[in-house]
Amino acid sequence: MPQLEALISVSIKRLQVHHYSRAQMEAALGVDRQLIRDETYFVVEREGQIIGCGGWSERKTLFGGDAIRTRMDMELDLKRDSARSLVHPAWARCRIARTILERCEKAIRLAGFRDVELVATLTGELFYEASCYSQGVRFEIPLANGLSLPVVRIVKQL
Repeated sequence: MPQLEALISVSIKRLQVHHYSRAQMEAALGVDRQLIRDETYFVVEREGQIIGCGGWSERKTLFGGDAIRTRMDMELDLKRDSARSLVHPAWARCRIARTILERCEKAIRLAGFRDVELVATLTGELFYEASCYSQGVRFEIPLANGLSLPVVRIVKQL
């Protein structure tokens, strides 16, 4: 878990700096252990180091690690799903996130889902649009420190 926490921290703090304040990033940090318990979390390793991670969920929570206050861990119906990924900044734009997303989408289809629904950070919005996701409504997620995190709900039909 420490390697995942370190990757998530460096990824968020370096890659999301143009969209979020330091306080927002700190409050949003965290591993989503529910994805690990559900066995729907993937990692990409190079030379023993985790350089990318991500997963998908059958649960209603669309964003965030264990620290997010708005978690909804009830299972979804088979209409929608969510996927998420993070990459070490040194490996950004090297198809790591795309590989994780493709693996998630394949697993989602095999699980019987027809659509993917997720909440993208403002940083990830263009990545998902390039992966054929349609932009939906923008909203803010309340954070534990009293701030909120602007995000966008996006969808893709599989």
